[in-house]
Amino acid sequence: MDIIEAVKTRRSIRGFKKDPVPKEVLREILEISCRAPSGSNSQPWEFAVVVGEALQTIKAGNVEMYRSVGGDPYAGRTSSGNSPESVYSKRSTEVMALVSDLIGMKRDDVEARKKWREKGVQYFGAPAAIFICVDRALPEVIPLIDIGIMIQTICLVALNYGLGTCIQGQGVMYPKIVAEHAGIPRSKRIIMSIAIGYPDWDFPANAIVTPREPLDSITTWKGFE
Repeated sequence: MDIIEAVKTRRSIRGFKKDPVPKEVLREILEISCRAPSGSNSQPWEFAVVVGEALQTIKAGNVEMYRSVGGDPYAGRTSSGNSPESVYSKRSTEVMALVSDLIGMKRDDVEARKKWREKGVQYFGAPAAIFICVDRALPEVIPLIDIGIMIQTICLVALNYGLGTCIQGQGVMYPKIVAEHAGIPRSKRIIMSIAIGYPDWDFPANAIVTPREPLDSITTWKGFE
């Protein structure tokens, strides 16, 4: 797939087929993605790739924890600091409204929204999940830029194999559960998860193409006169 086409067509997949993704394909995706750049070639990323029974156990554990906090996966965790009136919060709200409309979920239906979030902590039914980790000996903030580049690279490379992805902080809200069943040692910090699998294009939410801000509203041009 052409790289420009990949960037333009990548989207978050929230409904997957049950078909397993071959280990050889996942290995090849990660091997290619490891060509991603990093500061001073530090390559701070490490992976845990989980499928099958181990992933089902993680999903079940996430759901149990999710329900124990009253259906709020963010309970007891620090917020991002964005006020509800900020443009960033508004963009997020707009995307959730698009999802709600496509799947027929009323925005004031609290129970339906809880069930939807429950799908999220189960990686939206993906047959595989990639967990990206860093060593705790590294600084907390500096490696995150490199990790972000790696995550984007994985998602773009996956398109070449007919696979879809969803980048999920929600998937690592309960890191102890993930670490226990993904074989991640305490010396590693879990940063993010990527749900990966073959997209179910009949699932309505997969039709979403999220809007982007006009370039001139977020860019300053100097020295071109």
